[in-house]
Amino acid sequence: MKIAENTVVVIDYTLTDNDGEVIDSSKGAGPLAYLQGMGNIIPGLEAALLGKEAGDEVKASIEPKDAYGERVEDMKQEVPKELFGGIDNIELGMQFESESDDGPVMVTVVEMGEEMITVDGNHPLAGIHLNFDVKIREVREASKEELEHGHVHGEGGHHH
Repeated sequence: MKIAENTVVVIDYTLTDNDGEVIDSSKGAGPLAYLQGMGNIIPGLEAALLGKEAGDEVKASIEPKDAYGERVEDMKQEVPKELFGGIDNIELGMQFESESDDGPVMVTVVEMGEEMITVDGNHPLAGIHLNFDVKIREVREASKEELEHGHVHGEGGHHH
């Protein structure tokens, strides 16, 4: 069976940047299961896997626009430390959910001063060219329940 919209796909993958640094991998964590066409994974990888089948190995090079987007410098903001509600041990790299005009957004602490903290609302992988090395383990029809829920159930997927 070929990967098509609304199929369940199970993959092993390694994700690297253009310098060859491993960003993420399914090694040790088990395979990733996703529902093709539901936005469970980045659009560029979905497009690269479309039409492939179990046993195929795919190398995909994904531009930022088809992954987590380009960096938007306006999403970096300096805020008063007091907005962190008395959290004493704030450290670089910590992530917090913040309210924006467009709803909740995850921000990452990128700079710290005595009174002000700089947070970045960009996804940590925004602006980065991503390279995937993928082995397709399984392709199957999605169940009615998986289609209704918009994600895979069972091994490598969501557990209710």
